[in-house]
Amino acid sequence: MIVFIVLRVVPGDPIAMMLPPGAREADIAALRHIYGLDRSIPVQFVHWLGGLVAGDFGTSISMRQGVLALVLSHLPATLELALLAFLLALVLGGVLGLAAVYWCGRWPEALVDAVAGFAQAVPDFLWGLVLILLLGVAAPLLPISGRIDPLVETPFATGFYLVESLVRLRLALLADLLAHLVLPATALALPLAAIVPRLLKSSLAEAMTQDYALMAAARGFSRLHVLIREALRNALIPTVTLSGVQFTFLLGGTVLIERIFGYPGIGNLAIGAVIDRDLPLIQGLILTFAILFILTNLAVDFSYVLLNPRIRHG
Repeated sequence: MIVFIVLRVVPGDPIAMMLPPGAREADIAALRHIYGLDRSIPVQFVHWLGGLVAGDFGTSISMRQGVLALVLSHLPATLELALLAFLLALVLGGVLGLAAVYWCGRWPEALVDAVAGFAQAVPDFLWGLVLILLLGVAAPLLPISGRIDPLVETPFATGFYLVESLVRLRLALLADLLAHLVLPATALALPLAAIVPRLLKSSLAEAMTQDYALMAAARGFSRLHVLIREALRNALIPTVTLSGVQFTFLLGGTVLIERIFGYPGIGNLAIGAVIDRDLPLIQGLILTFAILFILTNLAVDFSYVLLNPRIRHG
């Protein structure tokens, strides 16, 4: 509701951006009536809510298409990018966290802390620019724009190209998709990968002092075995909590990253909608991001049941 009102109060007329200079007042008034912008804000909001109940997100002013269809066509690309970045961050951060605890008090722990601090200090969009300069310009090893090579035939039935090519074992398509995903996913993953080892290291250090870990060490198990088999599962609960919260920020970070890499997701779509003052599309995208945030938090809550048997049995 706040976004809906703010979009209509701030200066700027989306209808004026659609029409060429010198358009007649009658044409402007007709378009404002078509898109419902000639009504009061409360009436517009009630009308928009009524459309949502019926599954109608409105019509994009700049693209002349249904907002829901536009969002659904771009959403799979963003989800694949965000989930791949999330997995990269968890794997990289988990390895660094385990290494820091395994070599506690030695130089690898100090190195992990220094690398994590540096990675966290640099925002994701700046990592994107650095990766483009290094691996796209200085040493052109990876593509720096798009989702797939435009010359490659894309016989996909859904918008989830990565998943579909993997299921169909279309390895050439899979390799091309991953090549386009590596740089934007890495840029998104690095700040989150810097946070994970700090929390995991703290949780593991506490878990290693518990009775079950000390008993396993007393029975002769190696430090690595105690870390992975005994302490890691309990230490994952606070890590999963923070990672789930950070995943929502990672979704928000796709807006700039997709723009920088020309990636056709809802983040790139959102910037275009803001530039064009496309009010229905902006509102639909805001609602989509809100739903994704809620679903992410629900997924984090459900993950506790898998990680903590006491919650499941309770």
